[in-house]
Amino acid sequence: MTVETLTPKRRFRGKARGRDLAPVALAALRALLGDERSHPELRRRDLLIEHLHAIQDARGHLALAELRALAAYMNLPMAAVYETATFYAHFDVVHDDQALPPEVTVRVCDSLSCQLAGAEALKAELTAGVDPEAVRVVRGPCMGRCETAPVVEVGHHHVLYATAEGVKAVIDTGHYHPEAILWQRLADYRAAGGYGLLADCHAGRITVETLMQTLEAANLRGLGGAGFPTFKKWYFVRQETGPRYCAINADEGEPGTFKDRVYLERSPHRFLEGALVSAWAVEAEALYIYLRDEYPGLHRVLREAIGELETAGLVAPDYIILRRGAGAYICGEESAMIESLEGKPGKPRHRPPYVAQRGLFDCPTLVNNVETVAWIPLIWEKGADWFAGQGRHGRKGLRSFSLSGRVKRPGVHLAPAGITLNELIEEYGGGMPEGHRLAGYLPGGASGGLLPASKADIPLDFDTLQEHGGFIGSAAVIVLSDQDDLRDVATNLLAFFADESCGQCTPCRVGTEKMLSLLERDEWQSDELERLSQVMMDASICGLGQAAPNPVLGLLKDFRGELAAQNLIVKG
Repeated sequence: MTVETLTPKRRFRGKARGRDLAPVALAALRALLGDERSHPELRRRDLLIEHLHAIQDARGHLALAELRALAAYMNLPMAAVYETATFYAHFDVVHDDQALPPEVTVRVCDSLSCQLAGAEALKAELTAGVDPEAVRVVRGPCMGRCETAPVVEVGHHHVLYATAEGVKAVIDTGHYHPEAILWQRLADYRAAGGYGLLADCHAGRITVETLMQTLEAANLRGLGGAGFPTFKKWYFVRQETGPRYCAINADEGEPGTFKDRVYLERSPHRFLEGALVSAWAVEAEALYIYLRDEYPGLHRVLREAIGELETAGLVAPDYIILRRGAGAYICGEESAMIESLEGKPGKPRHRPPYVAQRGLFDCPTLVNNVETVAWIPLIWEKGADWFAGQGRHGRKGLRSFSLSGRVKRPGVHLAPAGITLNELIEEYGGGMPEGHRLAGYLPGGASGGLLPASKADIPLDFDTLQEHGGFIGSAAVIVLSDQDDLRDVATNLLAFFADESCGQCTPCRVGTEKMLSLLERDEWQSDELERLSQVMMDASICGLGQAAPNPVLGLLKDFRGELAAQNLIVKG
C-alpha cells in the first residue's frame, strides 16, 4: 500500500488587506499636493500633518477614502495616517457611513476668560438660532485672544467681542473681517538697526561665548513656562554631536496666554532675528517654527517675513521651515511638539533622553519660546544691565503678562518682574470693573494654580509662588471676582485638561476625567480629591497631568469659606 504525503498548496491573497484604494481619490490627491512619483520628497513623514491641512482646507473635512489615498501616496500604514488625523482637534475625519459635516463650523471658545465673558450663554443662543443642517456650533479651546472675550471662530476667521447677532451676520453674509496686522516690514526693521546682531554673529565679530555671557547676566529665562536659563539651553545643545536643529515653540495653548501672538504681530522680524541667532549659536541645520493653527493671520505674516529674508539674501531658501499646528494643547510640551513636527500625534516622550540630546529627527535640538528669542536682539542692543535692572521687589527683568478676566484693561502688559497682582491690576489693568471685588487669580493660566485675594501681594516671578501652591508659567494672569462661581471655574479648568490629555498615560487620561466627575458632585470629598491629585502629580508622564490638579488643590487650601458661601459642601 502506497501512502501519499499531501502537501497543501499555499494560498495567496489577491489583494492587500484593508479597503480598496480609489484611483480617483489618489489622482485628486496628486492634483492637490503634487505628484509624489516625480517628487519623492513629498513622501517625507514629517509632511503628513501639512498634507492633512491641505486636504482639510480644500475639502472642509477628511474622508476615509482620502486618508487611504494619502497612506498610499506617502507609503505609510493607514493606521499611522488615521491615528495622526484623529489626534488633532482641527481635523474633521468623516467615516464612510457618516454624513458630511455642515458647510459652516462655528467654534465658541470655552476657555475660562471667555466663560467669564458669557461664552456658555452665547453658545446656547447660537445653537438655538442657526440651521443645524447648514451650520454646526461646537465648543473650542482657548483661541489666544482672551483680551477680546468672548471669541468665536467662523470657519477659520475670528469674531472678537462676539455676540449672537454679530456671529449670525457673519454666517449669513459670509463677510469676514480679516485680521488687520500692521507689522514692521524688513526695510523698516533694518533701518532701525535690525539684523545687525545676526550679521555680527556670522561675521565673527561676536562669539557665542560672549553672547551667552550677556544672556546669563541679563537673567533671560525660558518664557514659555519652565523658566530654564536660556544660555544653559544653548550650552547643553552645543555639547552634543551634530547635526543639530533649532525649533521655536509658538504653540501657546495655555488658557489665558496670548503674549507670543502680540510679539509676532508687532515685530515678526525681531523675533526672527532672535530665532536665527539662536540657530547660529547651536550651528543648527535648519530652523523650525511651530505656530498654532489658531493664528491664521500670523501664518501669512511669517510666510511673508521669511520671504523678505530670503529675497534679501539674509537667510538661505528653506532654512526657516514654518509648520502649522492642528489644535493640541499638549504640543506646547517640547517633546510633544517635536513629535508633531515629525508628522506624528503629539504625545510627550519619556525622558531622558531630553530633546537637547535627541530631539527632532533624533538629533540634538534647541527648543525656545517666541518671547524668549524676541528679547535677544534688544538685550544685546541695550545691555544686560538694562534688562536685569527692570525688576521690582528684588526680582530681575521684565515680564509680559497676558492679563484677562475681571479687569478693565485686559491685554499684554510689559511690567517689571516681581510686580504683585494688586500692582498689576491697578497700574496696568485699569482696576477691577465696577461692582466687582477681587476674589482670586490664576498666576500662570490653567496649570499655574489658583490663589486667593489674600495672596495678591506676592511678587509675580519664577520661584516666588511655588510655596503658595502656584507658579507663574507663561504669566497668563486670569483675575476672578466675588461674582464668579468657583465650582464653575474648577470644572471649566478640569474639563479643559480632560479634553486635552493625549491619553498616553493612565494617571492623566483617567485621572482628569475622574477628577472632573468628582467636581461635578454636590459635595466635594477633599480627601479623595487630594489622593487622586497626588497620584496624578507623581505618575503622569508630562506636565499636563502633573499640573492639572493645581487649581483644585488651591481651592481646597484657600477657598473653603468661599465655597461654603456658594453652597458647595467640602468634606474631609
